[in-house]
Amino acid sequence: MVSMKDVSKRCGVSVATVSKALNDHSDIGEATKKLVRETARQMGYFPNASAKQLKTNRSHNIGVLFMDEAGSGLTHDFYANILESIKVTAEARGYDITFINTNKKALNMTYLEHSRYRGFDGVAIACARYDDPEVVELALSDIPVVTIDHIFEKRSAIMSDNTKGMKDLLTFIYEECGHRAIAYIHGEDSRVTRNRIECFRQFMEEHNAAIPEGYVAPARYRDTGLCAQITKKLLSGSDRPTCIICPDDFSAIGAINAAAGMGLSIPRDVSVAGYDGINIAKTLEPKITTIEQNTDKMGKRAAECLIDSIEKPEIRTALRVVVEGTLLKGDSVRCLN
Repeated sequence: MVSMKDVSKRCGVSVATVSKALNDHSDIGEATKKLVRETARQMGYFPNASAKQLKTNRSHNIGVLFMDEAGSGLTHDFYANILESIKVTAEARGYDITFINTNKKALNMTYLEHSRYRGFDGVAIACARYDDPEVVELALSDIPVVTIDHIFEKRSAIMSDNTKGMKDLLTFIYEECGHRAIAYIHGEDSRVTRNRIECFRQFMEEHNAAIPEGYVAPARYRDTGLCAQITKKLLSGSDRPTCIICPDDFSAIGAINAAAGMGLSIPRDVSVAGYDGINIAKTLEPKITTIEQNTDKMGKRAAECLIDSIEKPEIRTALRVVVEGTLLKGDSVRCLN
């Protein structure tokens, strides 16, 4: 392995000069810097990351805790897009991304222990069980942390504006399209889900619209099978909804398939809406009516907030960044007006 001493010998300068040239110190001339850098490149010299970490007390490595209990992993469009944006933004600022091992059997460490073992400068937490004691321990530790769609005290959080998103969706379905019998199949209990349910109930109440029993039904995110079962039950009753809002776009595909299996046409016989604005929702026929979440901005702001808290610990503050989505009217909701 080529060392800094080898580069100094080839250039005929001291090891200290090589170090200063590689680190762009102002007391080294440009000609010397160019000579040292070109020689180092030709010889295949790279600074030792471990040694640099000891000197700067920084690894330039960010951990990502991503737990997807649905088993979709990085095929989960919403979180995959956010993580890609985090990765691009972090790399542009000189940081690498490493996933925290969530396999308890493979690594006998807590998330916090694993983060310290890897020497992460900070951690981004996405799609996690935020009530998990290990997640709470990591979030409240001395390691800089940013969370996606969940708030911990004194920690930065990037939030999708689920309240406005649901309101925009309902305004389109109820006011613009004229639907009154609207059912809502929601995902597992979480801050996001609670915000959406609260907005749904409040909107219907403000418009004096009844919510029949069974019209608000629990399911799981990205579970097409369960969403299909609930859709069949809703459409088999005497008090059938004219529109069904699903937990997400992926689940909405299950609802659309269930309706089609009953001989119903979308949106002629029943309307279906989703949430997230994933790519498949824009390419299916009919295109799914949905709220497109700005995953690029969410990921970018998450990385920026985290890196700023790493690099400027003296002014570290907990930020609450709320990112609005965009209504995509699509073709899956029929206009009854």
